[in-house]
Amino acid sequence: MAELFSKEWSQAFMDAWNSDEALTASLQKAGFNSVVAFGLPEVTEPAFIMTIENGIVASINNAPLEDIKWDIRASTENWISLIVKPPGLMKLGIAYTSRKLRFTKGDYATMIKDPSLAGAFVKSFALMGKVL
Repeated sequence: MAELFSKEWSQAFMDAWNSDEALTASLQKAGFNSVVAFGLPEVTEPAFIMTIENGIVASINNAPLEDIKWDIRASTENWISLIVKPPGLMKLGIAYTSRKLRFTKGDYATMIKDPSLAGAFVKSFALMGKVL
């Protein structure tokens, strides 16, 4: 298993994302394009950045910081907690309201209200767990 946010983990996560037909089809249907980052709250720069083009992760860790639309942060302990036993919307909501999961960019409420984005967000934690 790869260390969270390592180069090996990042590549495995991209491969898992792009291989998940339900996830990519849902985001393609929504025409989803974005740059999403993950990291630790005490570190200025994100640990992992993925560029999503029409639902597919087109590249990892090469987008300029100013292009990031969603920047999600949690402590290592909280990341592990959320991906070892992947959460549903309720657990993610609790993690967000308790500040265990923080959005430094992007709007959690807007994302949760869009079924295609909310479903992909939940699914991303399960995929993270598969490659950890």
